[in-house]
Amino acid sequence: MSKNFKLEILHVDKNCGARYGILHTPHGDVEVPCFMPVGTLATVKTLSPEEIKSIGSRIILANTYHLHLRPGEDLVAKAGGVHKFMNYDGPMLTDSGGFQVFSLAQKRNIKEEGVTFKSHLNGDEIFFSPEKVIEIEEKIGADIVMSFDECIPYPVSYSYAKDSTLRTLRWARRGKNVHKREDQALFGIVQGGEFEDLRKFCAKELVAMDFDGYSIGGTSIGEPKDVCFKMIDYAIECLPQDKPRYLMGVGSLDYILEGIAKGIDLMDCVLPTRIARHGTVMTHNGRVNIKRVEYKEDFTPLDKECDCYTCTHFTKAYLRHLYVSEEQLVQRLLSIHNLRFLISIVEGAREAIKEDRFIEYKNEILKKYGDLRGF
Repeated sequence: MSKNFKLEILHVDKNCGARYGILHTPHGDVEVPCFMPVGTLATVKTLSPEEIKSIGSRIILANTYHLHLRPGEDLVAKAGGVHKFMNYDGPMLTDSGGFQVFSLAQKRNIKEEGVTFKSHLNGDEIFFSPEKVIEIEEKIGADIVMSFDECIPYPVSYSYAKDSTLRTLRWARRGKNVHKREDQALFGIVQGGEFEDLRKFCAKELVAMDFDGYSIGGTSIGEPKDVCFKMIDYAIECLPQDKPRYLMGVGSLDYILEGIAKGIDLMDCVLPTRIARHGTVMTHNGRVNIKRVEYKEDFTPLDKECDCYTCTHFTKAYLRHLYVSEEQLVQRLLSIHNLRFLISIVEGAREAIKEDRFIEYKNEILKKYGDLRGF
């Protein structure tokens, strides 16, 4: 177990698997469950570190693949690590880059040693092995790092999923064997596709390797919602109660709340900032597209129930003006709101768990904000 890293479970809802606790890290404590904003290139797009904290975020993540391509892990290490590089003193996590390698990179060649692929930026040939990924993540210096895995596409044959899952397990062991930083927690990633036996086998094998925490990968990649939820169930059934569980890449209300109900502690997604940059916001009155002409003379706040900087300072009319004028400020303001909206929903979830009423809370939220499901 990494030094200064511990999950303290304080309460489990008596009606479901939802749990409330504190994740202790070298850069501070995080209440869980929590939603993590995505800072792919050591920045949450358009937002400053101060703004990230102002919306109630307590942990963010960056991406190993993207930081390796630019500016490079050696430069980040020379700056003193990712926290000093971006002037952010809160807890951070890095994904291994496995999803990006398999979704962005062209002409990849998967072998037992690792993956050879071409950069999506300039076509340069790159080789990632489990050992190389750990080396990169140690230089970047986040509090929590991921093992290198193959993100299994959907759908695939059982034989493909089995071969990939077994290789991911071998890669996980190789990465764990070379990980040396005691101030970093290393998570194993549960794969297995949609297949129950593979998911459970992968989870059990990773637990036997004794990682600091466990991620559930290969979800939210195009599979039906019921398939995704089954994947989560299969994995969680085999994961220990005393270590954190991270559901990768979910950002809509239905997935977040269902994950929490099943016992997930950490979640992340680019969705809230990505849709914000295109003028779409999640509000307590449902989905709003700020570019619509109906907001041209609407001098009310974006969301009267929201306490974020955007909603307490600006009107829909002004935000629409910024958007149609192609002013970059609107991307920042809408991103602040979307992140604050999701984080506030999860804050409410934590309170509901402590009072053993999470299922009621989940149903109320999904009924009230039905059009915010599954963007």
